[in-house]
Amino acid sequence: MLRDILNGDDPQVRAVINTIVSASPDIITLQGIDYDFEGRALNALADALGKAGAPYPHRFAAPPNAGRMTDLDLDQNGKTGEARDAQGYGRFFGQGAMALLSRHPILAEDLQDFTPLLWRDLPNNLYPMKEGAPWGGAQAHAIQRLSSHGHWVVPIDHATFGPLHILTFHATPPVFDGPEDRNGRRNHDEAAFWSQFMDGAFGTAPESRFILMADANADPGRGESRSGAINGLLGDPRLHDPLPDIPTVVWDGPGEMRVDYVLPSVDWQVTDAAVLPADPVASRHRLVWVDLTR
Repeated sequence: MLRDILNGDDPQVRAVINTIVSASPDIITLQGIDYDFEGRALNALADALGKAGAPYPHRFAAPPNAGRMTDLDLDQNGKTGEARDAQGYGRFFGQGAMALLSRHPILAEDLQDFTPLLWRDLPNNLYPMKEGAPWGGAQAHAIQRLSSHGHWVVPIDHATFGPLHILTFHATPPVFDGPEDRNGRRNHDEAAFWSQFMDGAFGTAPESRFILMADANADPGRGESRSGAINGLLGDPRLHDPLPDIPTVVWDGPGEMRVDYVLPSVDWQVTDAAVLPADPVASRHRLVWVDLTR
């Protein structure tokens, strides 16, 4: 990926850059960008965006669960060391992770990173059980993290509005498993985390000026996800839903679904919002943007 960004002639990279430039957001979360320890790929992409007219001097990425390998057979297929035996799916550490770009300073010292949170430590979690015992065994239950990629609360010092917080995550698809529905249950709980966070169960929830920006991989009414958690967020009185019923992705087979969200806290005033037209060269997912003021 770094090679393709630096070469400057990769069709997908160019399409991603053109999509972001066309929206020109002040703050954007990227879902599905590979992580590297020195941030070379993210910096290369941000530099390319700057040359194209969309400068992002402030960049953030943290070590994800994607590709963080365990020594256990987490998917119970009789093999270890495969992509699905990592804490989050990944053929290598950092595959398809998350990042944030901003035109305003990121207050990284005040970041809340819940990526290490164990799945079993989420109250009322849906961890799969079999005959009264954790599916996959006690060892897996003891080390399995909730986040397939990460759960971040990123504070930003906005020049006009002052401190605000970006809440972001990228949930696992609720498919590619068996009757235990491990991925479906995890997908649900990754979204359910935020309701509990806002309730005060974890960390310090901001009282105002926050925005949940995420690929929840869950449609509120279609598909194979357990939709209770995403519908709970969409109906939460603490959040705006500026784009109800607007699809954000086209899957082979299921077709159009809504899985990508920007949900501001209700103390924001939403002045505009849209889902950009699809560019399949860039991604199956469409860019979702919301314009906010106070």
